[in-house]
Amino acid sequence: MGDFISTTPASRREMLETLGLGSLEELYRDIPAQLILKDGANLPEGKSEFEVFRQMESIAAKNTIYRSVFRGAGAYRRYIPAIVNTVISKETFLTAYTPYQAEISQGILQSIFEYQTMICLLTGMDVSNASLYDGANAAAEAVAMCRGKKREKALVSACASPDVIETVRTYCWASGIELELIPEKDGVTEHSSLEAMISPEVCCVYLQQPNYYGLIEDCQAFAETAHLHGAKFIMGVDPIAAAVLKTPGECGADIAVGEGQSLGLPTAFGGPYLGFIASTEAMKRALPGRIVGETIDSEGNRAFVLTLQAREQHIRREKAGSNVCSNQALCAMAAAVYMAAMGPDGLKRAAELSLSKAHYLADKLGALGFELKYKGEFFQEFVTVCPPGVDETALLKFLEASGILGGLPVSGGLLWCTTEMNTKGEIDELVERVSEFLKKGGAAQ
Repeated sequence: MGDFISTTPASRREMLETLGLGSLEELYRDIPAQLILKDGANLPEGKSEFEVFRQMESIAAKNTIYRSVFRGAGAYRRYIPAIVNTVISKETFLTAYTPYQAEISQGILQSIFEYQTMICLLTGMDVSNASLYDGANAAAEAVAMCRGKKREKALVSACASPDVIETVRTYCWASGIELELIPEKDGVTEHSSLEAMISPEVCCVYLQQPNYYGLIEDCQAFAETAHLHGAKFIMGVDPIAAAVLKTPGECGADIAVGEGQSLGLPTAFGGPYLGFIASTEAMKRALPGRIVGETIDSEGNRAFVLTLQAREQHIRREKAGSNVCSNQALCAMAAAVYMAAMGPDGLKRAAELSLSKAHYLADKLGALGFELKYKGEFFQEFVTVCPPGVDETALLKFLEASGILGGLPVSGGLLWCTTEMNTKGEIDELVERVSEFLKKGGAAQ
């Protein structure tokens, strides 16, 4: 850290004298002698900054970096304004931890407050907490929020992300909540199945928008059915898609959750990511984690405080309704800076580009015989079925040889994705490589 000042021999002597000690060894006098490493830890000699840098370069060179990426499935390569990393790299924010002492944590508290405010605007909900681990964790916590004494069954769309389903399943198993999947039909969640499955024991219905296959769901109909039977409606939402689609609030959701990685966080080999969760006013006291609020100090100046906090280390563990104990404030700040820099118009433009480029790619692949597996409306992802005789694995390896990461293999096809980062030239190059592969026979080489 730039402001780090190490102790000097004189300052160490002064501290020891204050403690009434004659040496550093006396600090450890209560530790049994057999536990002390008298000859040191036998660690290798330290390296210079130059040597460490070269070694890290050598390790990083083993990574495969693709020039073009056409894969999403929950983690998306998006444009990140330079100001995002500039702000979050400031050590004031980079080293800060949970702001328990409001009087000396105003900067951190305000950054969380701004993040919460923007999440509420994006989702159309009333209140947001200070973030969670990731989108799957947020979905699982939302299900736990809905549990009631006589309502201990959760209905989750089979078209949700597999990671979300498995995480929710794990939480439900641990807390004794029964989980059932609402079947899929033609790539979307079957509403008639929900009507047949819902009962007085159901506490919530979870639907993802867009779903795992990229298709647009009729969330409003599911919300109405859930509410008709006294259940809560949880809507998983892509934050970029939320800029152009109906918000969870407009669809009637009680809780909105999602993965915030698209909001200024790189794919980064899987994390750290950001789970956002927001709810209606009626459910705010069930939100896990903490909520920062705005108030005034004794002199009438604007100030920020931890308004609500359900930090589980404050209470008996067996009574905890959730377990959110890490500080995600840095990731939340990145999201806040990203949303502030992009603004409503920037977010909408990113969404429009993602959508239009996905349809352009789908049309181009369709001309080569790659039919859409599902005919419904889609946002930035879609599934294609390969032409007869085409080996999916061989195709993806062929593309990788050209520095292109192709679609993700899913049941019955390939899940393709485009974002604002995919240029028309990249899309045309992908199509050319696929065409070249087909001309060579389309099978394993």
